[in-house]
Amino acid sequence: MKKFFYTAIMAIVAITSLNSCLGKSIEDEYKGWREKNVEWYERQAASGQYTRMIASWDPSAQVLMRWHNDTMLTRGNLKPLITSTVDVKYRLTLYDGTPVDSSYLVASPADSIYRAKVSANVEGWMIALTRMHVGDSCTVIIPYQQGYGSTKRSDVLVPYSTLVFDMKLVDIYKYKTN
Repeated sequence: MKKFFYTAIMAIVAITSLNSCLGKSIEDEYKGWREKNVEWYERQAASGQYTRMIASWDPSAQVLMRWHNDTMLTRGNLKPLITSTVDVKYRLTLYDGTPVDSSYLVASPADSIYRAKVSANVEGWMIALTRMHVGDSCTVIIPYQQGYGSTKRSDVLVPYSTLVFDMKLVDIYKYKTN
């Protein structure tokens, strides 16, 4: 029995070693893409067009934001919490302009509205939405660490992708004032 156990362990180690030698790791496979995404993000951060927003819960988590509306007109409006359910309109592209997703393709729960709990999204959205007031429109650039990281989501949304959202916070769903 001991001999079988040790043989099985050695076989697993050998197969794992062989696979890592024959195939590239995700990190190796997407190294060039990751470098281009990081470089582009840093250029945007240095451009002066965006404000770097740091997550209150993690000083290493950040996004870049540029408002397209007069924030003086919306500053008295409600701001969502992490636990809020929000209605948002958005377009998602990659750093190079490749389209990925859009709420403008849906009709439910309302025309072009994406409805979700703030905490049910990638960390970059949580950072951005908790900085926005209802009525704000922003471009939000999310580095891969606060996006989908090293996970492949589709043929277009590959590991280490910087996410570029054009978004508008339309409403906080079912929020009632007393």
